[in-house]
Amino acid sequence: MSDHVILLHGLWMRGFSLIMLHRRLMEAGFRVHRFDYMSLASQQERVLGRLHGLMKDLTPATQVHLVGHSLGGLLALRACTTDDDLPPGRIVCMGSPVLGSSAARHLAAMGRGGEALLGHNRMLLENGLEQWIGRREVGMIAGCTPIGLGSMLAHIPGAHDGTVAVAETRLPGLADHCLVEANHTGLLFSPTAARQVSCFLRTGQFEVLALSA
Repeated sequence: MSDHVILLHGLWMRGFSLIMLHRRLMEAGFRVHRFDYMSLASQQERVLGRLHGLMKDLTPATQVHLVGHSLGGLLALRACTTDDDLPPGRIVCMGSPVLGSSAARHLAAMGRGGEALLGHNRMLLENGLEQWIGRREVGMIAGCTPIGLGSMLAHIPGAHDGTVAVAETRLPGLADHCLVEANHTGLLFSPTAARQVSCFLRTGQFEVLALSA
C-alpha cells in the first residue's frame, strides 16, 4: 500500500499553489492530497481539527506524511506535537520560519494593517517554536536564493530565501536540514526540492547537496 502525503500551503496561498509539488510526488509513487484552508480567516484550532480528521480518514494507510510550505510547515508541526491517535509518518517543512519570522514581526509592528496580513496565525509566525519534541521525524528544506517580497519589507539577517532566513529554519530537534537553490515561493516548483521531499519521506534523511549557509 502506498504512503499518503498531505500537502499544506502557506500564508496568502491556497491549495492550487501546490499543483506542481503534488504532481511530482505522485510520480514518485505517493498518494497525495492537497489540504486547503483560509490562511488569514480560519482559526488555527479549526484548521488543525480538520487536518486531524483527514489524517484519521486515511487510515489504515501504512503511513500518512505531512509536507508544509512556510506557515503550512508550522501548522503541520503543531498538528503532530502530540499524535498518539494519529497514523504514523514523517513531516517535511519547506521554508518554514520555525524559530519565528523577522519579516512577520516587521509586518506586525506596522500596526493593524500589518497584523491583519498575518491573520489568526500571527503569533505562530512571529514566535515559532522552541524545539521539536514530537515523535515524528522532521526534515527542513530551506531556500537560499535571496529574492522575494519579505526582503523588500524588512531586513532579513544572513542567508535567506527572500522571505525567511535560513537561520530561522534551524529548529532544535530536526532530524535533517538541507538547502536548495530557490527562493521562498520557488521551493514549491523546484524539482530538487521535490526530490528531497521524496527522499526524506522514504528514508528520514535528505540527499547530500553541495550547499551551505
